[in-house]
Amino acid sequence: MALNPFFQHGSSTEQRLVQQLINEQLKMYGIEVYYIPRKIVNRDSIIREVIASKFDDNFAIEAYVNTYEGYSGAGDLLTKFGVSLKDELIITISKERFEDFISTFLENENDEEIVLSSRPREGDLIYFPLGQRIFEIKFVEHEKPFYQLGRTYVYELKCELFEYEDEMGGWDNINTTTEEIDSTLVNQGYITSLQLFSFGEQAVGIASTTTGYVRRITLTNDGSGYTSTPIVSISTAPSGGRNATAVAITTSVNGVYSIKEILLTNTGAGYTVPPLISITGENGVGAAATCEIVTDYVGVGSVYIQNPGDGYPVAPVITFSSPQSGIGITAKGRVAISTTGSISRVLISDAGIGYTQTPTFVIAPPPVVTGIGTFELNEVVTGSVSGAKARVKSWDKNTDILKLGTTDGTFVPGDIIVGSASSATYSLSYVISAQFSDKYEQNDVIEEEADLILDFTESNPFGNY
Repeated sequence: MALNPFFQHGSSTEQRLVQQLINEQLKMYGIEVYYIPRKIVNRDSIIREVIASKFDDNFAIEAYVNTYEGYSGAGDLLTKFGVSLKDELIITISKERFEDFISTFLENENDEEIVLSSRPREGDLIYFPLGQRIFEIKFVEHEKPFYQLGRTYVYELKCELFEYEDEMGGWDNINTTTEEIDSTLVNQGYITSLQLFSFGEQAVGIASTTTGYVRRITLTNDGSGYTSTPIVSISTAPSGGRNATAVAITTSVNGVYSIKEILLTNTGAGYTVPPLISITGENGVGAAATCEIVTDYVGVGSVYIQNPGDGYPVAPVITFSSPQSGIGITAKGRVAISTTGSISRVLISDAGIGYTQTPTFVIAPPPVVTGIGTFELNEVVTGSVSGAKARVKSWDKNTDILKLGTTDGTFVPGDIIVGSASSATYSLSYVISAQFSDKYEQNDVIEEEADLILDFTESNPFGNY
């Protein structure tokens, strides 16, 4: 044996320690960039030259900017063809982080599109958020530093400003320009934040019965011009009775409301003739309704929520039991939910007829009673209802906030969000934000102000001749 057996030239534990320290340093002193892999669309069958390629995915990864004093390269050159930008960028990324959170997903792609998935490839792109620019990788240095403790730990990517040609970007296979790439990032929901439910609980309630009640309310005119939800008033019941109450369910277009239907919150008691219904609302006119009363039979009077439950992203289905005699009409209703995902009240659309005992009703459980799993960085998640897909950028288990990128579609409340790799499953409460989120967005304002000083569309922007 040539080497001294009593000295270790880099043990696996030492190598692991160095890699962990590098990962930590990159997270502390680096910035978050987006790795955009080039996918081959068409290749020349003779010389194997890439004729067409596309960029329709991105992966978040932390990187250290080696050229911290500014862009390197030749800079901005004024040529006979105009201004030529020759900015270069050198960044360092973790080898382990790339293999764990990018290579894993590229391995599942078509071999004809992704030729090499084990390391960064020349020709792939880096989106640099500080300058809102896209750079093309020209060379990947994988031996610097040179085999510390017997292995390498980082990739040094030498990049040049990407020159747009006939590549296809986005999700519609459009020919990309700088503006189209920027608009694609915005329109596709570059950063989408979702508020998820971790736990859910089924709501429970009890009903009461009554006689001389308002069975249902029929809307005869939905009205128009309301700028707020109208108030529904029902005339008082005879002495010894109980007043019925109801609410208007509205629809709106451009902030103007009209009534869709009127539902009861309490069917009242002791009515011998149909009460009068009045509808009042700010700036609105024309709404009218009539009601049907039942004096000889028993129906649902009101509903009391014993447990409002939790984890309801959308209103669940409510089911009343049928009249015990088998003869009559089963009550119908629906529930309203609060912004926190619990049941706020039960609304009665039909109080039913013919109950001899207090009816029972069941509120369907939330779609996910217990959220399970941990979403993985860069895995694809899918909404069960909307069919929208996106890649995970971050997952905060403490707040149940999931941040996504490369969003294809629009997530909606009620979606069951499922991770393709982790199988994590949670229910979507609401979409916090589906807009482009960038803390360096003021760069656009600075550039626009600079354009007011120098107008390069003029033949001579520096003078009057």
